[in-house]
Amino acid sequence: MAKGEVFERHRQPWTQDEIQKLHLLAKKGMALKAIAKALKRSEESTKDRAKEDGLAIAKLR
Repeated sequence: MAKGEVFERHRQPWTQDEIQKLHLLAKKGMALKAIAKALKRSEESTKDRAKEDGLAIAKLR
């Protein structure tokens, strides 16, 4: 991601829909970067939300 790139969804509350999608993608074993992109959220935001929900996100090397 380019430095200074801004997400349209910056600081927006998570919708129930997004949370369900996050859970689904995390269970499928998708990487954080791919999940964040699919949700149009930053990796940081996605990681924080997953942590809040007790989800484990695959770390691909």
